[in-house]
Amino acid sequence: MPEFRMRDFSLELGKRTYVMGILNITPDSFSDGGRYYNLDDAVKHAHYIEDAGADMLDIGAQSTRPGHTPVSPEEEIRRFENLLKEIRGSINIPVSIDTYYPQAAAAALELGVSVINDVSGRVNPGMAEIVRQSGAGWILMHNGTPSPDIAGSVHSELVRMAHEAEALGVDKSSICLDPGIGFCKDDFMQNIELVRRTDEIRVRDYAYLVGLSRKRFVGEATGVIIADQRDVGTAVANAAAIMGGADIIRVHNVEYGVQTARMADLLYRSKEKA
Repeated sequence: MPEFRMRDFSLELGKRTYVMGILNITPDSFSDGGRYYNLDDAVKHAHYIEDAGADMLDIGAQSTRPGHTPVSPEEEIRRFENLLKEIRGSINIPVSIDTYYPQAAAAALELGVSVINDVSGRVNPGMAEIVRQSGAGWILMHNGTPSPDIAGSVHSELVRMAHEAEALGVDKSSICLDPGIGFCKDDFMQNIELVRRTDEIRVRDYAYLVGLSRKRFVGEATGVIIADQRDVGTAVANAAAIMGGADIIRVHNVEYGVQTARMADLLYRSKEKA
């Protein structure tokens, strides 16, 4: 059975769906910007995410919403270092840091992080070296405009990125692939197709993460304008992704995510007959 291995942890793939809970410590994220910018609030929410049943905690110190203003690696580190110091030793699930800066990744790993969630859409040799030396997991995301054959083009790009990372010495089991829903996919139906055709897009024997929580296409599909009210549509879309073989779902509402994963696993993964 393939695994997703990260520093100090591993996830067995194909057995069940894992839930990654989102903690944005930013003033400007699209769904909850500013809500957990205060250190005490961030620490409390980190523990809530674990207590609610998440299998992983993903910390973002820079918004990646459309039209965001990038911050420097130094600013990212300033935002996350005290939080990581506070929760180190008290959070018992793997922690990932959402960054594309090798400098920030290295600093986070020094503070106990196990996974680098890299949304850059490229295989940075500097990041590969940090991942290889640390034994961290590396989430590689498609971030670009696909061709009209969206399933084929995203699948091919994910294969290329995985092989490029392996050529730089990163172990296959340390790689997780992400189709980049909402990233340079401005057409509503492109994002629908990324979910609907999960089974065609995911690359066998690699961990596969789907991050669609509360995104604009969910609001367009459901008519819900306010981002943090899109959890029902998110749950339905995540169930479809799980049916297609997604291993990890990345969510803001962990309670909904855990319920979605459990129900969808029973429907689509269970081998037992009623």
